[in-house]
Amino acid sequence: MELSWLNWLYTAVAHVITWIHQGYSGFLDPNSGLTWALTIITLTVLMRLLIFPLFLKQMRSSRKMQELAPKVQELRKRYKNDKQRMNQEVMALYQGQGANPLGGCLPVVAQFPIFISMFTVLNAMAHGQLKFGMSKELVDSARAAHIFGAPLPATFWTDAAQIEALGANPVQTKIVLAVFVAISSLTTFLTVRQSVGRSMAQMPDNPMAQQQKILMYISPLFAIFSLNFPLGLILYWVTTNLWTLGQQHWFYSRHPMPVPDAKGNMVTPEPKPSLLSKVKKSAPEPEPETPSASPESKQIRRQPTRQPRSKRTGSKKS
Repeated sequence: MELSWLNWLYTAVAHVITWIHQGYSGFLDPNSGLTWALTIITLTVLMRLLIFPLFLKQMRSSRKMQELAPKVQELRKRYKNDKQRMNQEVMALYQGQGANPLGGCLPVVAQFPIFISMFTVLNAMAHGQLKFGMSKELVDSARAAHIFGAPLPATFWTDAAQIEALGANPVQTKIVLAVFVAISSLTTFLTVRQSVGRSMAQMPDNPMAQQQKILMYISPLFAIFSLNFPLGLILYWVTTNLWTLGQQHWFYSRHPMPVPDAKGNMVTPEPKPSLLSKVKKSAPEPEPETPSASPESKQIRRQPTRQPRSKRTGSKKS
């Protein structure tokens, strides 16, 4: 699976792994499974942050497609007997409005070389190969690391003798790998279901709806192929699936789908409040301070002095 024209990317990934591992080794055991699990998770998060702009572009393209859905439905009704003309008119509409039907493929395409690089580097570690600028110390540390008792470079089909040579129990290793594969399958299904559910809600009459449903239920089966992958690569896949789930949920909650109002017009509802806004809303507002009257501002009422009777009546006092 190693592609020579991606050697520069393999070397870059190996260097990033080395730097992250060295950072955690400053306060953790370099050979522990925790150190290597944190290294792989951190690397996954960095990779996903790198392609985050592509995710935003995908979501904007999806929203644009959603806004054009009523016009697309009209074109399909108008040219329902001429599919070639219908496809031409729909593509012309997308191009005129700057929408890209393939925009949703961008993150997947961007992840493919990263996944290949992770597989190649971790596979080289699993076989003890000093490639892509990795030192012997780093490779030996990865081969000695165990996650829940399973060696990091082990696969489900690794021979029991090889697993024992890595200092692990073969039965325990296969159980751990099977659990990780099951989690990978579940997170893959949830990720695809979340995306397909949103797509079908946007375009209920989408002719590809049935195929999307089939893909949703078939996608978990692809995780079975990860039985051939090292434990470190399965951990990467589980982490990226969890990231995708959270990322999509965050975007969908901030950009809810338009709903028809009483007049049939599409209205975008208010986004769900974030946790931070809820905290701010629940915090009591400070009461306005009432200015205290200063001694200088107090007005002193002068009582009129009681005058003698003669002055009040105007008569002279005798």
